[in-house]
Amino acid sequence: MAKKETIVHWFRKGLRTHDNPALSVAVDRVRENPNKYFLRPIFVLDPGIRKWLRVGPNRWRFLQQTLANLDENLRLINSRLYVVRGNPIEVFPKLFEEWNVSLLTYEYDIEPYAVKRDKTVEEQATKHKVEVHVAKSHTIFDPELILKRNGGKPPLTYQKYASVSSVFKIPQALPVPEKLPANCVHPEADKQERKNPSCYDVPTLDELGIAGNELGECKFPGGETEALRRMEKCLARKAWICSFEKPNTSPNSLEPSTTVLSPYLKFGCLSARLFYNRISETIKGQKHSQPPVSLIGQLMWREFYYCAAAGTPNFDKMVGNNVCLQVDWDTNREFLDAWTHGRTGYPFIDACMRQLRQEGWIHHLARHAVACFLTRGDLWISWEEGQRVFEELLLDADWALNAGNWMWLSASAFFHQYFRVYSPVAFGKKTDPEGKFIRKYVPEVARFPAGIIYEPWKASIETQKKLGCIIGKDYPNRIVVHEEISKVNIQRMSAAYKRNKGLKDEVTGDDSSAAQSKPTNKRGSTASSSSKSSPKAKPAPKRQKLENTIKKFLSKK
Repeated sequence: MAKKETIVHWFRKGLRTHDNPALSVAVDRVRENPNKYFLRPIFVLDPGIRKWLRVGPNRWRFLQQTLANLDENLRLINSRLYVVRGNPIEVFPKLFEEWNVSLLTYEYDIEPYAVKRDKTVEEQATKHKVEVHVAKSHTIFDPELILKRNGGKPPLTYQKYASVSSVFKIPQALPVPEKLPANCVHPEADKQERKNPSCYDVPTLDELGIAGNELGECKFPGGETEALRRMEKCLARKAWICSFEKPNTSPNSLEPSTTVLSPYLKFGCLSARLFYNRISETIKGQKHSQPPVSLIGQLMWREFYYCAAAGTPNFDKMVGNNVCLQVDWDTNREFLDAWTHGRTGYPFIDACMRQLRQEGWIHHLARHAVACFLTRGDLWISWEEGQRVFEELLLDADWALNAGNWMWLSASAFFHQYFRVYSPVAFGKKTDPEGKFIRKYVPEVARFPAGIIYEPWKASIETQKKLGCIIGKDYPNRIVVHEEISKVNIQRMSAAYKRNKGLKDEVTGDDSSAAQSKPTNKRGSTASSSSKSSPKAKPAPKRQKLENTIKKFLSKK
């Protein structure tokens, strides 16, 4: 009797059983001839991941929970998850031989590391006469089709992307595969192959090197089951779904004012097209908000960045990135550390950064504020540094979205109204005048009254002593004076735009430039919005006056 062949589905970003075309292809092949095939859904835990990707404790926990839930859901269809340890490039040739693999299925990935890795794995599969099937389901649209329709270049405005993508039909989501026959899984064979039959089990936090004291509060547990539960809970609020506008949600409410489905979309616990279709069903026949600020608009911003990233080399870097403004950012480790750990002396900024470190998530408008503060607004530090911190701390750190959002907020690409700067004081006050958010995450200043909690340095020393918090001792002095430095930085940004003159038009074309120059306060995911104290646009000063101003500022540093 011939040895049974194995069909392997390789889970990567799509860590779910619903709407997983690559998994469905594998299951269907097995179901066609259960006497010929075994199914092994695998996840490859690559120890080298730490060398090229920054992952903090909270995201490791989210992944561990997601894998455990994926194993549970696979067992419902009479399968299981096999977690294989090792570098995929070293692992697959061994698996192809040991398991007698005839088909490998997986989901397409645009990230440079994944593209290079997948090319090698496909070459190895060819040598071992293994068929490879790749499905594209992490995004609603296929980025390659969008690029092709746009002449090989990525659309660099939301409007242009919406126009190009409008001709493509959005497919319905696939259901969870039907249960497999019992003879398609073989636990006995696992025991024969390995001395330790538990070697394929989901890793523990200990194995991942995560200690309990490193973890923050688990407000958003990982997994497909939680993703679907959370989606349905949001969709049940029909009026809220219909009226949703991202700019009108609160960045500093004590409970999230948005769906917080982004981590589940990032890991593929939730299908983007399932979410799109379910939103469409909910708002059908109802008066509802429109893209780009609606919930469907939020999904389209995700699609936009994936397409831009797929068509732009060095998308996560300034140098060598042809859509990115080249800026003479400063290097200041002290400032960067203060921002990273919530010690800038600006309670609103610090509260946002501390929430991020503790919970792995902050509202998108909070991300706008802290990103602007780090880059063009106050500290003049490269967006690449902020991107690295977010990559480590965010549960939803997604390569394409992270880079795209940071370029937007630093006015390096996609958004060019660099004179629109967030106030680290006034912006938070608009939605939380009492400072409840600050009191939770910056307890040092919790006793300060509402009128001064955003600006504790204004309290007299006597008042500070009475309140039990002396600025400069119990809580840091503000590291820059926003009212002064933001004006200097606007001038520095103006100078950078002059040095890069022609770059934007050359890259985006007249249509894109015109679209980007229109004032907009209704940005869906990443647009900056001015606070009342933000400087207004002024005619660019003469070059000599500009240079003198910058030199004077730099001489004080």
